[in-house]
Amino acid sequence: MHNTLSIGQPAATDWYTGPIPTTDGRGMTQDDFPSADERPSKSQRKREMHALQALGERLIAMNEAERARFPLSDDLLAAIAETDRIRAREARRRHMQYVGKLMRREDLEGIQAVFDELDQEKLRRDHAFHRLEQWRDRLIEQGDDAVAPFIAEFPDVDRQALRQLIRNARRERDQGKPPTNARRLFKLIRDTAGL
Repeated sequence: MHNTLSIGQPAATDWYTGPIPTTDGRGMTQDDFPSADERPSKSQRKREMHALQALGERLIAMNEAERARFPLSDDLLAAIAETDRIRAREARRRHMQYVGKLMRREDLEGIQAVFDELDQEKLRRDHAFHRLEQWRDRLIEQGDDAVAPFIAEFPDVDRQALRQLIRNARRERDQGKPPTNARRLFKLIRDTAGL
């Protein structure tokens, strides 16, 4: 029996190991292809795509004034605007993939910088609110003893309204009633502080 090969098929020992011919005649070598270590795995690409989609979801959830602070392309802004119109679950999933694809072309460092800035602003605002809540609790607990330090820190406060709300909030607390005046006191403190 003869071992025959069809035309165009090299024998197992005759594999071509030279440069791959190209249309420009230059030829390509193994060095022209990225090694497995250089290119990301399919799982890594998928994780990156999901991260970009999550970033897109976060942008979509924002109001237009916040979104205006970001360096976004017109294509991405149009895709974000289109998202509100899509109701079907599968269509939204595909659209989010498209948003993720568009996100690859965006200035991700610039977008992340704005997100970091927004997060810092929220942290400062939360800290300021916490400080005002502490003032409210201190005013209700200590009464007139805490009024002088509060007025020293916030001299523009309506003193008469402040004292009245403190008295009413203390009375509510002592009688076990809902903290309606404590909320009003907090609103007065917040308005005085300008938050």
